[in-house]
Amino acid sequence: MIQTRILFVCHGNICRSVAAEMILRKEIEDAELHNKVCVASAAATTEEIGNDIYPPMKRTLMAHGVPCLPHRARQMKRADYEQYDLLIGMDDENIQDMLEICHGDPKKKMHLLMEYAGLAGREVSDPWYTRNFERAYEDILQGCQGLLATVVREV
Repeated sequence: MIQTRILFVCHGNICRSVAAEMILRKEIEDAELHNKVCVASAAATTEEIGNDIYPPMKRTLMAHGVPCLPHRARQMKRADYEQYDLLIGMDDENIQDMLEICHGDPKKKMHLLMEYAGLAGREVSDPWYTRNFERAYEDILQGCQGLLATVVREV
């Protein structure tokens, strides 16, 4: 039985949030927790709706042995707030967009990913602009490992 549902959100759902989804899926599978934790991703905007993982991000994930499942970017919707237990943004702008989409966060479900790496307030830089996909991967991996450890303690 699924006990924790997690939604990752970034600007377009083609780099950071989908990378977090794929990384956490692998971590969940490796830890044999696939029946306890469910993960998905979405965009804060409509710019990339329907698009696959950005090729340089996909190459980075695959180079680290992270399987890339079929993906089509989608925008977060207000109903996601009730469907998911945690809504994880990659940067402050994502959190602001998420708050607008969901009309607030009364249940305190929204967090930055790097909080789970012990780095409160730190953002995962957008590799679309920085071109540093390896750095984004390392940050996301660290955040996902901390997030999974937190979820495991709570389930």
